[in-house]
Amino acid sequence: MRAVVYEEPGSFRVRDVPMPSPAAGEVVVRMTSAGMCGTDLHLHEGQFLANFPLTPGHETVGVIAALGHGAVDGTGSPLSVGQRVAINPNSSCRNCSYCAEGRPWLCDSFAGIGSSTPGGFAECVLVPGEQVFDVTGIDEDLAVFAEPSACIAHLMDRLTPLDGCSVIVLGAGPTGVLLTQFLLFSGASSVVLGDPNEAKLAVGAALAEISTHLIHRDDVPGSMDALVGEFGAFDVVIDATGRAAVMEELPRLARNGARIVLYGVADEADLIRISPFDVFRRELTIMGSFTEVDSFPEALAAFRCGAVRVDGLITHRFRVEEYALALEALRSDRSAHKIVITA
Repeated sequence: MRAVVYEEPGSFRVRDVPMPSPAAGEVVVRMTSAGMCGTDLHLHEGQFLANFPLTPGHETVGVIAALGHGAVDGTGSPLSVGQRVAINPNSSCRNCSYCAEGRPWLCDSFAGIGSSTPGGFAECVLVPGEQVFDVTGIDEDLAVFAEPSACIAHLMDRLTPLDGCSVIVLGAGPTGVLLTQFLLFSGASSVVLGDPNEAKLAVGAALAEISTHLIHRDDVPGSMDALVGEFGAFDVVIDATGRAAVMEELPRLARNGARIVLYGVADEADLIRISPFDVFRRELTIMGSFTEVDSFPEALAAFRCGAVRVDGLITHRFRVEEYALALEALRSDRSAHKIVITA
């Protein structure tokens, strides 16, 4: 079968690899759609827990092509060949102190399909049955957002309660647009979406009842002040850009006692400066939200009840053989919103 294979950071080929065969409890999923996101750029550079050789792809939807003995899905339900499923790429050891505390996403043995083991940028991917979830009846273009939505569902759990909160999301990429919808679904009273790209802001506004604000790349502090001038300070401030220059200015947007969330994936070498006295005096909470392990059911439930829409988010589709073009579009094409790899 054909797959994207990195032998080392920055160096990949699309080549033939052996077709996997499932052992007991495992399934082979024939990929039909696999989303790309900014994390794939970090993996390209050897960051984000990348383990080489590597086939990336952590947002995968497909059809079960083969079943190992006794394989069941993440809810314990039996699986069948031909069933449409989404893959939860994340797993933990289930034995360490973090897992025992009910925080498996902090596990020191955390692993990810598409970062630790071969992922979905291939014709087929081998996964434990317990890491697949049925997406029968969910449109393919929505199902491919299951993994990023599960990560957001985990963040919603961490931010509870949200009732009555005003929220600002910086970054109108696919994650930012999904975030606005989950925030409203989870009880936020108002959500503002900020970004330098007017086209992406327009898509976000069309999919949810939110306000938008155009950020000026060359004057991030001025844009933050303008945001507060227009909307007032916020109870929850979320960065979905991964840009250190933006993260450094987040306290400008925060009400006293606010929660500030670093959600976008920054470069591992980035550092930011924030006044510790400001955090102390105003009792700000600064928190990270890394990923998820057990939140796929919540994300799929939101899909099935119609709380999340993605119309117009997918702008580019590439086949596995065109991975180099997809990577370049992800890196530099400002018209690209969500990029999806197909078989």
